[in-house]
Amino acid sequence: MTPPELSRTPATELTAAIRDKQLSPVELTQAVLSRIEEINPAINAFLDWDNDLALDVARVAEDAVMRGDRLGPLHGLPVPIKDLEPSAGLRYTSGSIIQKDQVADFDGAVTGRVKAAGGIIIGKTNTPHLGHKDMCDNLLGEPGRNPWNTERTPGGSSGGAAAAVAAGLCPLAHGSDGAGSIRIPAALCGVFGFKPSFGRLPYWPNLDIWSARSHNGPISRTVADAALFTQAAAGPDPRDPTAIANRPGDYLAAVGNPLPALRGLRVAWSADFGYAAVDPDVRRLAGEAAHRFSDFGCNVEAVDPGWGNPRNGAEVCWFVSMAARVGQAYDENPEAFEPSLAEMIQQGRRYSGEEHGRAEMSRTLFYHQAREFFEEYDLLLTPQMPLTAWGVDDWPAEIDGTHTPSIFDRLPFTYPFNLTGQPAASVPCGFASDGLPVALQIVGRHHADTLVLQAAAAFEKIAPWTSTWPDIS
Repeated sequence: MTPPELSRTPATELTAAIRDKQLSPVELTQAVLSRIEEINPAINAFLDWDNDLALDVARVAEDAVMRGDRLGPLHGLPVPIKDLEPSAGLRYTSGSIIQKDQVADFDGAVTGRVKAAGGIIIGKTNTPHLGHKDMCDNLLGEPGRNPWNTERTPGGSSGGAAAAVAAGLCPLAHGSDGAGSIRIPAALCGVFGFKPSFGRLPYWPNLDIWSARSHNGPISRTVADAALFTQAAAGPDPRDPTAIANRPGDYLAAVGNPLPALRGLRVAWSADFGYAAVDPDVRRLAGEAAHRFSDFGCNVEAVDPGWGNPRNGAEVCWFVSMAARVGQAYDENPEAFEPSLAEMIQQGRRYSGEEHGRAEMSRTLFYHQAREFFEEYDLLLTPQMPLTAWGVDDWPAEIDGTHTPSIFDRLPFTYPFNLTGQPAASVPCGFASDGLPVALQIVGRHHADTLVLQAAAAFEKIAPWTSTWPDIS
C-alpha cells in the first residue's frame, strides 16, 4: 500500500496486513507521521507527537512480527491518545497552559491497554482545558478545526481525535465522554463515535471518579475499527472501582454479521425529546436515517419518551465538579483560565450543598425514567447533535430560532446517557445544506454495548459513510 492508501485504510485491514507480513509497522508509522506533519497545521488535531519515540516502538513491533511472536489485536497500529490522559514520554497538558510543558512519566489506563495490545502511541490529540466544553480551543495555541470546513469547530472535547480520524491522520483514536465528548465531535466531523457503557473501559487517573459520568471509548472511521479498539481496551482495572468486572464480549465478531440480531427489535425514534431545539436539516436527515431501521426488520415507532428535561440537574453537577476540581488553581492563576471555564467555576460556587444534593437525586430519578422507557424499547434513535458545526470562535446564539444560552442546550441528546451510563453511538447519516455532516445517535439498554455496535454496523452497510472524505489533502 502507498502512503495515500494507508491513510484511508481501516485499522482492521492494517492490523491484518501486519500479521500477514504484508505491511511493516515501521512503514505504517512513518506514513502516519508524514501525514500528521503535512495536515496537522491546517486543523491542529495533535498537540504533541514524537517521531523518534513512535518509530522506536514501531521497530520493536516489527521485530516481533518477524520473529513470529504472538501478536495483540492492535499490534503495529499507530493510535493517538486524547490529551486528558497521560502517556509516558509525551506532553500531558489536559488542554491547560499551566501544564504546557508537563511530560508524563506514567501511562493512563487506556494507554496501558493500547500498548499491551501492541498499539503504538503516536501522539496526543487536542482538547479544550480539562475537556470542559463542546469546542476544541484552549490557550495553548491555535484552535482545533473541522476538516470539512476549517472555519468551523470539530466539536469537543475529543475534537482533535475526531478531526484526526476525519482527515485521515489515523484510522481510529481514543476519546473520552463526560457529557458527549466522543459523540459531539464524531457527529460534527462525520466519523463514527462510540461511548461504551459506563465502566466498560477503565478510567484512570480520574480525580472525580465517584461522579460516575466519564466514559473512555473510540472514535473511528468504521464500526469494526471501534469494535476492535473497545475489545482491546475494555475490562476491569483495580485502579477504577467503577469499572465493569466482567471481561468484554467479542465485539469484532458481533459486528461482522449484525442483521440477525436486529430483526424484530422495538426501536423508538425521537426527534427532539419533546423539548429540544433542532435544526430542520438535522431533524429531516436523522429522521430519514432512523426509519431505515425498518429495512432491518425492526419495528420503528416515533415517540416522545415523556421524561423531564434533565438539563438543570446536569448543569449543577457539571459546574460544581469544575469548581471543586480547579477552583483553587483558578484563584491562584485566573489568567490561565478561559472565560468559559471561569464562568463554570464561578457558577459552580453559587450552588449550595443542598442544591447539589438535589441535583444528584434528580439524576437518580432520570435514570429510572430512562430505565422504564427501555423496558418497552430495545433501542432509541435520536439526532446526535441538534445542529452542524459552528464557527471556531464562539457558540451559536440560537438553534432554529430558539435562544440557546447554555452549553447543555446544544447537547440535549448526549449528556442524558452520561447520567444513565447507557451505551450510545454516533453514526454519520448525511450532509446538511451547509455541506457539513449530520449524525444519528443509537442508544441501547443498560450494558447493551454489543447490540449498539451491531445496530451501527447494520446502518453502515446500507448507508456507508467511509468513502466520503473532506477535501483537505
